[in-house]
Amino acid sequence: MKPHFQRGSLLFEQRRFADAIGELRLQLAEEAEDSLTHGLLGLCLAEVEKYDEATHHAQQAIVLAPDRPFGQYALAQVMLRRNRYGEAQAAILEAIRLNPYEAQYFAILGSLHLQASRWRDALAAADQGLAIDPEHGPCTNVRAQALVKMGDRAAAAATMHQALARRPDDPYAHANQGWTLLHQGEPLKAMEHFREALRLNPELEWARAGIVEAMKARNIVYRYMLAYFLWMARLDARVRWGLVIGALVGNRLISNQVQQTPSLAPILLPILFAYFGFVLMSWLASPLFNLLLRLDRFGRYALSADQVRGANVLVACICVTLACLGAAIATGNGLLYWATIVCAVLSLPASAIYVCDAGWPRQTMAAISLALGALVAAILAIGLLPNGAVPPPVELAAVAVMRFLPYVLLASQFAAMYLSRVTPQK
Repeated sequence: MKPHFQRGSLLFEQRRFADAIGELRLQLAEEAEDSLTHGLLGLCLAEVEKYDEATHHAQQAIVLAPDRPFGQYALAQVMLRRNRYGEAQAAILEAIRLNPYEAQYFAILGSLHLQASRWRDALAAADQGLAIDPEHGPCTNVRAQALVKMGDRAAAAATMHQALARRPDDPYAHANQGWTLLHQGEPLKAMEHFREALRLNPELEWARAGIVEAMKARNIVYRYMLAYFLWMARLDARVRWGLVIGALVGNRLISNQVQQTPSLAPILLPILFAYFGFVLMSWLASPLFNLLLRLDRFGRYALSADQVRGANVLVACICVTLACLGAAIATGNGLLYWATIVCAVLSLPASAIYVCDAGWPRQTMAAISLALGALVAAILAIGLLPNGAVPPPVELAAVAVMRFLPYVLLASQFAAMYLSRVTPQK
């Protein structure tokens, strides 16, 4: 009998991780070389974000019982929480080699493929798990997510319908059904499933993020933007970058054509303006509608702390832009009109700060935004000083910076696109 291990297992299932850790430590005090206890303790410690200690115990479980798959499974789960996907995949593949008849191992493998946007591999892993246990909830959820990403919405809907019929109290099934409905353009129905998922598990971030998107999608403008975002998310990363770069090249070609053939301007300029408006909206849509939810008496409770901070940053950028515009109108100073436009564009990289994951990606995006803001402030200060108060070399440098600033701002958006997709390791 292992009473401390049994109590720790029960507490782990109840998600009372701190209490479970205490019981499992007591078990290790009695039996220091119990591999199962080390593995389960590693899983508990990962849940409370004590990652180094969690890794140690998972590795210790492998050392004590190298022929048992549970240690490898625990290590895979810990590495998944640490965003170390390569190490997690190696561990779960070893667990599958040791025991190829455990559906949960294939669910973890499928989740790793989803993280890497390998939709077909994720579907294959989920199907392998379901071949072992046709009613396995996590494999069913992975299968539905993979089908949605592959664009097979009908099959995804059928999969989730079967999952909910078997497990009506599974919060992950409700969350996945909500996302499936979002992909199908039905935000109101999706919201019902997200609410049910959060009722069953108030800490389920996947459902909380979904209900925010569903609330924003009540606005018809954002609904179409969300459809675009979800479509882009289903594409391979190389395809996404190819579309963005192709659109920029096309925009440049149209601009050159307008300069060479002014008679085509009435036809081509609307295309340019439409492209610029679409790009601007695609970058600002999410933080802008987060701001609207921030002002909503119910919506504010659905936003995460980072989304609230991002909305606050956007408010600050809007206030600075309006202040520059007011000053420009009052004084008629052309430089202030320039500053108004630049401050409006600066809201793009600034609003991306809290889209990036915490850690070096967010810090880098914040540094880029602050550096651009300081650069604009310095140019504005130089331009507003009386004639002769600034040395000629400084004036020339300011003019050169103003000339190249649009390209710098464009580069900052590419940096934002890249950094928003980086997942730092823990």
